[in-house]
Amino acid sequence: MPNPRVLLTNDDGPPHPEDSPYILGLYRYLTEEIGWNVKVVVPSAQKSWIGKAYHIKEIAQGSYFYPKEDGTGEISTISRPLEIGEIAEWILLNGTPATCANVALHNLFPGEIDLIVSGPNLGRNTSTAFALSSGTIGAALSSSLSKVRSIALSYGTVLYPTPTKLFMPAHRLGSSIIVHLWNNWGRDEGGLRNGEVDLYNINIPLGESLLTEEGPKICTTTMWRNSYRRLFKRISVDTHMPNEAFPAGPDALGPGTQDPRTATSYDMGGLAFKFSPDMTDLITPSFSSLPVGTDAWALHQGWISVTPLRASFGEPDNNNQKDLESRIWKLKL
Repeated sequence: MPNPRVLLTNDDGPPHPEDSPYILGLYRYLTEEIGWNVKVVVPSAQKSWIGKAYHIKEIAQGSYFYPKEDGTGEISTISRPLEIGEIAEWILLNGTPATCANVALHNLFPGEIDLIVSGPNLGRNTSTAFALSSGTIGAALSSSLSKVRSIALSYGTVLYPTPTKLFMPAHRLGSSIIVHLWNNWGRDEGGLRNGEVDLYNINIPLGESLLTEEGPKICTTTMWRNSYRRLFKRISVDTHMPNEAFPAGPDALGPGTQDPRTATSYDMGGLAFKFSPDMTDLITPSFSSLPVGTDAWALHQGWISVTPLRASFGEPDNNNQKDLESRIWKLKL
């Protein structure tokens, strides 16, 4: 199968040592080692936990970014030739990940993209609680609704801080899985695009097994259906706290810890709330609580999960088993 023309996007934004440490490395591996043609359109700032939202009233303005090997680079309002030390020309949009994906597909590179890769996310995107909130998966959902093959890729944080020696093995393995999926895309009779799987969600735990000769096991999984508790903390309105979202996915923080910008308790002085999620049950669940074969079950064991998904909300299994007459309501309003 010929190499695809790829769009790379994310929800963590342009390269940053803390908020977005992975996208440049994956880009370089896909282009330099795999030899694929990769375009990059990413949010100009971190946009985690925004799901598949679009900007519909705001103007999505863009700029050109010219990354160097260390992730720094010049931003320009006009396109220009590469200068010495610059790797490529990327586009930054002040929009959501889903906005970036749709604008790239239909405005920037119409008819020029065969595959969208969204990620690698800083932190896992296993289970429905994370997946339904994920900007990384949101971008992949957006592109799959445009009938383009789509993959969401996330690196689960296992060690705090994550050793940089794990970055390249993760890029190598992630790229191998992406290549394999491209060449062996699954079938789904209910898929939007010619009976194919709409999108895949990949989670790679950044653990020491990445350094072993055999590497972590890779498992096709389903998604763990779970729930979350409090996501916001009440704060004083006169508290001087930054407004930016806390770094990336919740497991970018250590187990049982909070973002230091939200760790202090405040007496209520008005209706003010700060994103400060309680994620203990999601990040460190008991193994016995995880259904066998789910993405969280695989990640808990240090395995890689590959979850085929449909770009739709799930429905109860018995919905399609009823005849039409039994579906019609007899209620008098």
